[in-house]
Amino acid sequence: MTVSPAGPVARIDDLAVSFATDAGPVRAVDGVSLEVAPGEVLAIVGESGSGKTVTAKTILGLLPETATTSGAVLLSGRDGETDVVSVSGARLREVRGRDVAMVFQEPSTALNPVFTVGWQIAEGLRAHGTVSKRQARERAIEVLRTVGIPDPEHRVDHYPHQFSGGQKQRIVIAMALVLNPGLIVADEPTTALDVTVQAEILDLLRRLRDETGTAIVLITHNMGVVADLADRVAVMYQGRLVEQAPVAELFANPQADYTRALLKSVPRVGEGTARAAARAAARPDGWAESEPVVRAEHLTITYPGRFRRPAFTAVDDVSLTIRPGEVLGLVGESGSGKTTIARAIAGLTPVTGGSLRVLGTEMRGARGRDLAGMRPRLGFVFQDPATSFNPLLTIAECVAEPLVVHGRAASPEAARGRVDELLEAVQLPRSYGDRFPHELSGGQRQRASLARALALDPELLVADEPTSALDVSVQARVLELFAELQRELGFACLFVSHDLAVVDLLADRIAVLYRGRLVEEGTGVEVLGAPREEYTRRLLASLPVPDPVAQAERREALRALTT
Repeated sequence: MTVSPAGPVARIDDLAVSFATDAGPVRAVDGVSLEVAPGEVLAIVGESGSGKTVTAKTILGLLPETATTSGAVLLSGRDGETDVVSVSGARLREVRGRDVAMVFQEPSTALNPVFTVGWQIAEGLRAHGTVSKRQARERAIEVLRTVGIPDPEHRVDHYPHQFSGGQKQRIVIAMALVLNPGLIVADEPTTALDVTVQAEILDLLRRLRDETGTAIVLITHNMGVVADLADRVAVMYQGRLVEQAPVAELFANPQADYTRALLKSVPRVGEGTARAAARAAARPDGWAESEPVVRAEHLTITYPGRFRRPAFTAVDDVSLTIRPGEVLGLVGESGSGKTTIARAIAGLTPVTGGSLRVLGTEMRGARGRDLAGMRPRLGFVFQDPATSFNPLLTIAECVAEPLVVHGRAASPEAARGRVDELLEAVQLPRSYGDRFPHELSGGQRQRASLARALALDPELLVADEPTSALDVSVQARVLELFAELQRELGFACLFVSHDLAVVDLLADRIAVLYRGRLVEEGTGVEVLGAPREEYTRRLLASLPVPDPVAQAERREALRALTT
């Protein structure tokens, strides 16, 4: 292995990691060798189960007791070189935070809700030395300012719930920076963020690298993020390193078949144009005059204020329609009102103003008995199937639940024939019906969630960010399956997403929301090809593309739009 002239901040030599299970040992990482130079961003990419997160956690010694590790993971720190694999727990606690720190994927779970963010940032300082309360507070304010939190002198005393998703991710980065480590391991730091906030976080990480010389190991499945931030890329598949190269070289000339397949799976804006045109041409005469399955007229949804706080209008005077067999893509950043509209259509959020008719039922003022006839005709695909499934039920019992609830089957056992058909329709073996949700991968759970949503042959499907948590290759397969089922079954669909390329791939029309208002609507060619509104242009410019050269140009264009 070639070592950089300054010496690497981390070097992994022939790393192998196995986990003990009831069925025997499972090899998660198999003979991986990597290094990270000072000030370098190394992206480790691959699909779920490729071993990228296990490799990253090994750098911090965060593997569970069931793991057996061989090889070496050498960290260069202030006290010399440390082999993370062989050192004691006390020595590990010394290097964590000081020599290497971690930025976790989901900031809401990484932050403790009962402590202020200042206290949590200062916790790293207290763990590694004696500092006064005043010194710890000053350092916390300093790193909050560094990561771009406004008014840090006051916000340092706020709690996590008082910050937005993007601000919470900045706070987690501040916690990692507080001791000036030489290496930061960032595990999917932008997965849960919309594209505009993601662009801000990527700019922050780039600035930290340039200003502090901190090296970054970036774990991600988003190839656009890799093209935007990484200097070098390592590609993993089934625990092995299949390719590594400088970022421009890897995207321009990938060597491994798996890398080429991974890059091919990435959706790109503009790919949906031909599909939408073919669908429009195949529609029967008079389709445009058919009664919409969803008609919103001046729709307003206001959440009442609590604890002396004023009411909040999440959806403000929105008018839109979805016709039979049509896919409407609803896009916008967090807080734009996308999910609120989706929940209102499903009868899960009350309508406070205007009109919303869904499958002939007026949702404003509707009660449970009013919705009884509409509910079996509507399916809902949730963003995170892991939390929408009952962990105590098998997949077959979860998929059968709508059939039993609506009287189409007497019991899950009686519905098993229909369940098996649905599992096969979403390309899952029938035998998977006997498994529990935790025994399926993320992509498999999302397919099972789609099967459950289709159990009653709905006329309308509401899909709320159904692929945002999936890696790129699994996402491609789920999207292909979704499009195939929609063609075969002909259901109308509201597809909510912050990924414009995904929406372009599936949707006939696209509606853009901003702060609760509908700012633009039209076909993919109209909205994404020639956007009229500045917000839509900013949304498009924020979407990273899997091409380092093109992404550098887009980054400059985005700066011009936001300055």
